[in-house]
Amino acid sequence: MAAALVWGCAAAGSAQPSDATPGGFERAAEQAAAEFGVPKEVLLGVSHESSWWEHHDGRPSTKGGYGPMHLTDTTSGRAYAHRPGEGPVDSTGTDDPSEHTVRAAAALIGIAPATLKRDERQNLRGGAALLASYQRRVTRTASADPGHWYGAVAQYSQAADTATAERFAEGVFAVIRGGKERVRDDGQQVSLAKSPSVRPTRSQLASLGLRASAAAGAECPRTLNCRFLPAAASNYQVSTRNSNGLDVDYIVIHDLEGSYDGGVSWFQDPASGASAHYVLKADGSAATQMVATKDIAFHAGNYWTNMHGIGIELEGYAAQGPTWFTPAQYEATAELVGYLAQRFGVPLDRKHVIGHDNVMPPRPSRAPDAHWDPGPYWDWERFMTLLHAGTPRERAAGGTGTAGPLVVGQAVAIAPTYAENAQTVTVCAPTCRSRTQPSNFLYVRTEPRAGAPLVPDLALRPDGSAGSDRIDDWGSTAMWGQEFVVAEVRGDWTAIWFGGRKGWIHNPGGVHTRPAAQARIVRPADGTTSVSVSTTAYPRAAEYPRGLPASDQTRFSMYAFPRGQAYVAAAASVRADDFFPATPSRSEAVVTGAERYEVIQYNRRLATVSTAETD
Repeated sequence: MAAALVWGCAAAGSAQPSDATPGGFERAAEQAAAEFGVPKEVLLGVSHESSWWEHHDGRPSTKGGYGPMHLTDTTSGRAYAHRPGEGPVDSTGTDDPSEHTVRAAAALIGIAPATLKRDERQNLRGGAALLASYQRRVTRTASADPGHWYGAVAQYSQAADTATAERFAEGVFAVIRGGKERVRDDGQQVSLAKSPSVRPTRSQLASLGLRASAAAGAECPRTLNCRFLPAAASNYQVSTRNSNGLDVDYIVIHDLEGSYDGGVSWFQDPASGASAHYVLKADGSAATQMVATKDIAFHAGNYWTNMHGIGIELEGYAAQGPTWFTPAQYEATAELVGYLAQRFGVPLDRKHVIGHDNVMPPRPSRAPDAHWDPGPYWDWERFMTLLHAGTPRERAAGGTGTAGPLVVGQAVAIAPTYAENAQTVTVCAPTCRSRTQPSNFLYVRTEPRAGAPLVPDLALRPDGSAGSDRIDDWGSTAMWGQEFVVAEVRGDWTAIWFGGRKGWIHNPGGVHTRPAAQARIVRPADGTTSVSVSTTAYPRAAEYPRGLPASDQTRFSMYAFPRGQAYVAAAASVRADDFFPATPSRSEAVVTGAERYEVIQYNRRLATVSTAETD
């Protein structure tokens, strides 16, 4: 979905974690667990699944949860009125207790709710007190056996349905049984030793009185609380993918720039002209399917991508940064993506599991309006690890991304470690503010030096002026997981072929890249001096049957792909095709052409080039 230019700045003088010395978090968790009679393993497991042990400087998640125990408060809309985009996506709040666990925890420990939001130690104490209160409800007794806390852990999820509560509890006990180590954003090493002998008492789940999960009519994994609610008929096209020959090749991740309910309503409005196949709630507790996977939703801004894509909209923001996507949302999204990838044979890599910001506009005139969600703060590294699509990079600082020196002509994947990759982004809405924080991209510069101009994207900047750090000036950034070919190496800088030129990334010792396994590298074919760059793959006009209008295969004439350059393509080329939905006078039609195209990672976005011009 279009990412509105919104931004929020942390309040001046906002408190830092109360004990940020190395090991401080772990000690505070042990003390809170002991104080309230909660097994340390349970408290650390719940915190990991709630926040990945992060404090987030006291800023709320998209659900309105605070601190390492993700204590919620969604009634603070007025407090964020002067900082657009910061705060819970649904800041109006309801009487639902799940939206007010900050208040419940504060009452249990006799601390002001505002303190629990910003003070890490008090947040841990409040979470431990809540867990202990849930344990008393479930079993009426405390227990030193972590397995006997299954029901309390499930209740801590605040889920109203069994599938969501079970998914959270299973995640917590997987961490307890398998152990976990992680370096927090503030540099603290946190570890939880393995406890493989713990046996969770799953029968406790039935005592919580939760409703059955809703999955009637929806194409969803069993573990998601999923309903089907159709989008307006004018906001999508009825089709019969894959049986009609239109393959599903892409799963596109978006964000709503707003609330779950607002997104569902928008796609039901015929005036919007837009839809997605799925909308996911910020805490992973609910999903709405709005378009059948066989049908074509209008989500990517590029019809050819829509033909071959499934769109997933997340409750949240791309621009703001101060509010974070929750672990539960990452995990629910990964479950849905994994389910869809298995059904449709979509490879679990960043050539096929993409962001809206990786979709090229269909024509140059649309480039200034091209979307850039889910934005720089969606942690692709963690998400793809959840999909078992890469090697986890949760390691102590000082590790390197590559095995050995970089070589010209080698394909590498962009792979900065999210927590260690602080980048500065400016958002103007209407005044401009900059913020430096962990991000999923690297800036690409014209020269191998800090402060050198950023490479221009000629579709955005026809005059060739340098790119900027504005969040919507997407042409100068390479995203985590994208693959490019090394063009040159100078000291701490690596040049890659990027958008028709050499672009330089700061990459000392290869720390921000890793070898791209089994990459297909595409170069101009013999006798071809320059390859035409497009963003769609339609048949030639003469290949359309009479009565069906030909779609325009627009060439991006400002983009170059001359001899000497090289780009990484998807594992297989694709055929030219187009689709026409059924009308009262004819059946649906899929038009195919003789030409085939390579889909390459050209800049931040995918592009298409003819196999006739490439080798």
